[in-house]
Amino acid sequence: MAGHARVAAILGPTNTGKTHYAIDRMLGYRTGMIGLPLRLLAREVYDKIVAARGPSVVALVTGEERIVPPRAQYWVCTVEAMPEGMGCDFVGVDEIQLCADPERGHVFTDRLLRMRGLHETLFMGSDTMRGPIAALVPGVEFVRRERMSQLSYTGSKKISRLQPRTAIVGFSVENVYAIAELLRRQKGGAAVVMGALSPRTRNAQVDLYQNGEVDFLVATDAIGMGLNLDINHVAFSSLTKFDGRRMRPLMPNELAQIAGRAGRGMSHGTFGVTGEAGPLAEEVAEAICNHRFTPLKKLNWRNADLRFGTIDALIASLEESPKDELLVKAREADDLQALKALSTVAEVQARASDPKSVQLLWDVCRIPDFRGISHAEHAGLLDVIYGHLHQRGAIPDDFLGRQVNRIDRTDGDIDTLSKRLAYIRTWTYVAQRKAWVHDESHWREQTRAVEDRLSDALHERLTQRFVDRRTSVLLRRLKQKEALLAEVNDKGEVTVEGEFVGRLEGFRFRQDKDATGQEAKTLKTASMQALAPHFHLRADRFYNAPDTEMDFTEQGGLMWSDQAVGKLTAGDDPLKPRVVAFVDEEAGADVASKVQRRLQHFIDRKIAALFEPLINLQKDETLTGLARGFAFRMVEAMGILPRADVADDVKALDQEARGLLRKHGIRFGQFTVFMPLLLKPAPTRLRLVLWSMSKNLDEFPEAPPPGLVTVPNTSGTPAEHHMVSGYRAAGERAIRIDMLERLADLLRAQDSRGGFEANPDMLSITGLTLEQFADLMGGLGYKAEKGEREKVRAVDAVVAGTDDPAVEQDTATDGAVPVEDAPVLDVADATPEAEAAPEAVGPGDAVAETPVPTNSETEIDPGAAPDAALAGPETEVFYTFTWRGNRPERQPRREGGAGKGRRDGGKPQGDRPRGKGKPKGKGQPTRDAGAKTFQARPPKKEKQIDPDNPFAAALMGLKTKD
Repeated sequence: MAGHARVAAILGPTNTGKTHYAIDRMLGYRTGMIGLPLRLLAREVYDKIVAARGPSVVALVTGEERIVPPRAQYWVCTVEAMPEGMGCDFVGVDEIQLCADPERGHVFTDRLLRMRGLHETLFMGSDTMRGPIAALVPGVEFVRRERMSQLSYTGSKKISRLQPRTAIVGFSVENVYAIAELLRRQKGGAAVVMGALSPRTRNAQVDLYQNGEVDFLVATDAIGMGLNLDINHVAFSSLTKFDGRRMRPLMPNELAQIAGRAGRGMSHGTFGVTGEAGPLAEEVAEAICNHRFTPLKKLNWRNADLRFGTIDALIASLEESPKDELLVKAREADDLQALKALSTVAEVQARASDPKSVQLLWDVCRIPDFRGISHAEHAGLLDVIYGHLHQRGAIPDDFLGRQVNRIDRTDGDIDTLSKRLAYIRTWTYVAQRKAWVHDESHWREQTRAVEDRLSDALHERLTQRFVDRRTSVLLRRLKQKEALLAEVNDKGEVTVEGEFVGRLEGFRFRQDKDATGQEAKTLKTASMQALAPHFHLRADRFYNAPDTEMDFTEQGGLMWSDQAVGKLTAGDDPLKPRVVAFVDEEAGADVASKVQRRLQHFIDRKIAALFEPLINLQKDETLTGLARGFAFRMVEAMGILPRADVADDVKALDQEARGLLRKHGIRFGQFTVFMPLLLKPAPTRLRLVLWSMSKNLDEFPEAPPPGLVTVPNTSGTPAEHHMVSGYRAAGERAIRIDMLERLADLLRAQDSRGGFEANPDMLSITGLTLEQFADLMGGLGYKAEKGEREKVRAVDAVVAGTDDPAVEQDTATDGAVPVEDAPVLDVADATPEAEAAPEAVGPGDAVAETPVPTNSETEIDPGAAPDAALAGPETEVFYTFTWRGNRPERQPRREGGAGKGRRDGGKPQGDRPRGKGKPKGKGQPTRDAGAKTFQARPPKKEKQIDPDNPFAAALMGLKTKD
């Protein structure tokens, strides 16, 4: 070593540029070597020097990585891997205060005492090392460097309240993962940096943080060793750590080493505590801020002059005590423990019989315990490796191949991949040792490739678990105050900056349900900011959309295609409902107003179109007096009034008034006064909604399916619901009111006092079976008496002819109810739906049958059933209907004239004019000789049936029947 060689100690707190200064000094020489405390930091410095001088002159040597070009001039190493005897012009050792570390301190102390450069040697570290260095290194020069920025203590904060660009420090893998998971939910995620990560994984995670994809970093104390990151605040989640033997509190200088990562360069930094960590004592916080710590008085030392004669001699030399009072014997390290464990194995003792074999054994024992399973497990692996090296001179390719292939899998979770990465690091270390494998370059590349694949997979899993890319991207863009780009596809799915955030339903944003807490707030803010222009564009498109794209639901909702955009509410007039638009407040008042106006236009036009007859009735100024009052009641009832509710009003109307009302399509039926055009499905559906709102119902009744003549009369359904739907409840079913009036016309011709049976026309109109028809008639006020009789066959009916007196009925008998004032329903009064109702054949209808032969010579085989001819007469069920006149909605029949009794409590009457046709006398109708027919008006001239009428065939059939 040259006598004029400079030895200097560059001391000071963190962020003073000590490492940068050493690199500059090294590059000023032709050759140089720098030792760094971490493999991760060594890789960072290597990349920096390669960028400055090129890869052909820079070597990287760590326990698991060895890149040595043929013309290497600058060596970047971990402190443990620094080769001796290189004769470099410059030597530097970073973080020299680690001489006091219980586990690794003896290595740093050895470099302090024995590693020198030919021209310059630098030791970089904390001021606490000034005393020991001055005592142990003669002629050393001290250079004090001040921190370039200020460091201050901010106390305790919850993790949810930590500012962006914060590093949270934990001292166990479990703690680091738990904090990272919490940050993912609340802040969008965090990068994870631990000493156990490979450089590739660590660099990928650091890039997430440095590039701004995440604003938080969760790390172990590895970040305190020179890793240069853009950190504004450091938060300690714990103030104790496990040092390999026991849990102990962190010393103030250790806390300062980590806290000093905040405020790099000229930016000021802060530090504090979070989570379960208690507040720092005031004197500790002040010491960290002012960089004043108790000087180190003892350094860990282990003898470097080893004796390899025997295993025992080697162990004895390793356990020698130092002679200097500043040095203290280091505690038993992992390599010494492994050596002692293997020394008890008989086979190892037999192999280690000469110095060369003992030295080989020591080199094997220095393989780090990357797996961290147990000392015994690690010693067993070392035994196998030593056996191969001693017996064969190298580890067999097939053995090494099996170990590597077993690890070369990228499936599994974070813990599984972390274990595989630790396992491959063992074989990467082995492959880096000179002459330990046959094909060094192959196995170095192979193990490096496996480590890279596992590193990439681990980075991917860490990112998946601890980074919500969606939230982090949106947070970053919001922070940058840039315009966010939103897209809405045809399904309504909203993506902001390429990230799915929810769905747009009409003019309301439905946020992704998976988002919670802070994540949900971020999504809401970003989504509404990005969707602002979309709301306006969508409102313009909606305002110009045709009415055919809109509809209302049976519960009063308003739809645009398949999206809910509003609802109806009751107005001052049932035919003028109000509209409430479903528009997010963030969309703005202009959008809400435009949507509300368009919906109001839609529903106003819909009511005007479907209720046109009713609105024309309401606006008819020619109606006066009773007719106008009756029109008001029709409008109020939306086109359907039970006859019983307006019997007195109908009675009071003269023929002229009735004529004016009929011009508006009002039909005065026997049971109901209604407007047939409003019984169609669309007006019925709208009427139910408007009526339900006017009654303030919580749940609106649904319209019956179109085309049904009768529907079930379910228990608990109010009769009013059926009436508004266009039906009248009768027994277990409800019948459509227009079809009920057709049935009433058929019933007028029957003897309701003496009794009559249902004919096929009645069953066809209702579409019911005989039993169902009997129940329906009971609901209409008729008494149904069930009976059985011999079934009349078609052939018998032909023979009997019309001579049977039972077949003929006198339509003017005393038991008949005169209905001469009731109108005769003509085909033109039936609605198209009624005409299209299918013909139904009841069980009581006559069906033509083939006559059964009566040949007395017909033989019956033994065991055969007798045929119909021998089984006796066939019977059929029939019902006889009579008017009972005691329906609950009518008053009891009074003594007096028959006509008066019918009007108050008897059979319901249709619209009939006053005059000569009114029954006279007491209790008996006026009768003329012979059969009578009754009409409400003179017979009209029969109109020609239009052949283009779609119901022409049905009309012709009815005409033929008549």
